[in-house]
Amino acid sequence: MLKTNVDRLIKLSVVGEVASPTIRNVYTISATGRPQVLPGVGGVTYNLRVGDSALGWEADHVEPGASVVNRENDPRSGQGANTAFNVLACVGNQAVVASGEAKGDIGTVVGKHGGIEHVMVDFSKEVLEKLLPGDKILIKSYGTGLKLQQYFPDIKVINTDPALLEAWDPQPIGEKLGVPVTHHIPAAIMGSGLGANQTNSGDYDIQLFDETIVEQYGLETLRLGDLVAIIDADHSFGRIYRRGAVSVGVVVHTNCICAGHGPGVTTLMTSSEGRIVPHITPDANIASLLKLREDI
Repeated sequence: MLKTNVDRLIKLSVVGEVASPTIRNVYTISATGRPQVLPGVGGVTYNLRVGDSALGWEADHVEPGASVVNRENDPRSGQGANTAFNVLACVGNQAVVASGEAKGDIGTVVGKHGGIEHVMVDFSKEVLEKLLPGDKILIKSYGTGLKLQQYFPDIKVINTDPALLEAWDPQPIGEKLGVPVTHHIPAAIMGSGLGANQTNSGDYDIQLFDETIVEQYGLETLRLGDLVAIIDADHSFGRIYRRGAVSVGVVVHTNCICAGHGPGVTTLMTSSEGRIVPHITPDANIASLLKLREDI
């Protein structure tokens, strides 16, 4: 087990509510110029959870499980409560339903989606059936500030609950860190979200419009919850292209048809000096690591 500063982390309550689906423009225009009407962000997605394919759905940017947002609007800080909700929630955090028919049921944070600024929470199918838009969700945020204390001064851990890091179990390889992932992804195909000046919230998208690249890297098998390595990407202070750097994240929403978009990735770990050594492990998915589904 890696040495970390886990005993110094703060566990803090953040609260949101299940968000209704939203449609800003009725038609979504595909990268080939075709207008389509498709399900998108928000709501309770009954038949899509982490562990399911991120591709092949008649959908665009659909979020697995329950999409959650903090709607507080304070005249002193505007939408600052939702910013805190998105920044402080970490993948793997425990979520508790705090109102409605499912009150008291437990779920797990599985991702963050930029732009719409949602946090995605996985619940069992039985709990999803009981949830309604507006139901309050308490997240016990824990993991912000998590650091590795040995071997790896340039490796940053971001958006990661200590329990997820323990289950993931990265291992030292000399002065580097071996990290299980399902796929390697070249930074050249990363799209929407590139250039953001921080990676403590949101995501950025894997473009899948080049069939040759998709086949070369096996990206047709991408699943929600997969831990993936983005090669030549540095997420230390935002998302930039840097040769030799490696960043690792989790796939958080489905594929998209519009230009510049695709399955989204929330950052979990990054090394500007390439001290992360990603190795392909088929079951490197948070559904498996956190035992969120009995069938995976």
